[in-house]
Amino acid sequence: MSRVLERRRQYLRLMRRMTLEAGYFTVADVAEATGTPRSTVQDWVNRLIEEGCVVLTEEQRGRHAARYAASSAMPESACRRVFTTIDGDQVEIYHECMSGGCAAFCEFHHARAGGTLRSVYRDGTLLRERVSLGLRDVTVGLDPAPAVGIAGVLHEDGYIRQYIRCIGGPAYSLTDMLSFAEGVCGVTVHREGAVVKGEVTTRALAYVAVGVDDTDTETEGATFALALALLQHLANLDGVMPIGHRVVMLNPALEGRTAGNSCSYIELAVEPGQVLRIEEAAVRFVADEAASPEWGLAVREGFRVPRDLRAYGRSARESVVTREMAEATAERFGARIYGGRGVIGALAAIALVGLPHDVLLDPQRDVCAGWEETA
Repeated sequence: MSRVLERRRQYLRLMRRMTLEAGYFTVADVAEATGTPRSTVQDWVNRLIEEGCVVLTEEQRGRHAARYAASSAMPESACRRVFTTIDGDQVEIYHECMSGGCAAFCEFHHARAGGTLRSVYRDGTLLRERVSLGLRDVTVGLDPAPAVGIAGVLHEDGYIRQYIRCIGGPAYSLTDMLSFAEGVCGVTVHREGAVVKGEVTTRALAYVAVGVDDTDTETEGATFALALALLQHLANLDGVMPIGHRVVMLNPALEGRTAGNSCSYIELAVEPGQVLRIEEAAVRFVADEAASPEWGLAVREGFRVPRDLRAYGRSARESVVTREMAEATAERFGARIYGGRGVIGALAAIALVGLPHDVLLDPQRDVCAGWEETA
């Protein structure tokens, strides 16, 4: 998002909250809350009044400051975040919503619309969609037609442009809400009768998976907890959009395991020029926080997993894998590994990226058969 759009979104969010809490806000209130000069805040208030987002409710009288109110107490956006990663000729779109119901609505209608969509699934309020680059028009309308669909995506100069067709509620989201979502750089729309056609622009980020294993001992620590802490730590760094955390079960019969033999991986969307900096920060964090000297970490870019890399993950669930095998596999598939014995499980974790939770948690499930080859 441009700095102007980001600043506008921050001011509106604050003004709407103040309006809901107190019924009004003053320039001084906003200046104090944001640490911004009053003259700058007044310029923004005047601009937002012109746009119809803010209204003057009480003129200045003597020492009593003018009072303003946000013109609507409707949430400025049900869309919290919208961002994208790219891997070759495929794009993943991540849309985090305030409502699980709204996310389910989009999942259902996007899948019905088809277009260039390869897959769509929902994890709570996060909608994840895999799309092939290119354009393919979709028809939207009243039931049984889909209400919204993605007509395609293009990659241009470091940005992803989504082309969306919609009516009704989704059209309201596109015209009045999406531009406020974190990660959105711009939205343009035009109407053709009841149908709204729009273009949503986001950065083309790099997908980064970070696998973690063997960070605990029999009496201290837990790998899943350290992985979650790592996700929170990296999410605070510039250029990072956190995606999520997964737990993966490996060979339950492996000797020397501390418990059930689970590992974790986290998923990040990262500005392409910041990947190595984020990777270095991850290594430092795990080295400092791990309870075990055998901690291991693996990093790989790209959400498409080659079948032979997936097979390494299956081996780690069915047999005993050596460090030498892990090193050879990492080199072959462009992964980078750090640490001790834990690199075996850490690499296995990112070899299983993209599989459903029930497959990741059940070591008896075959991770290679019945699943689409992702590269």
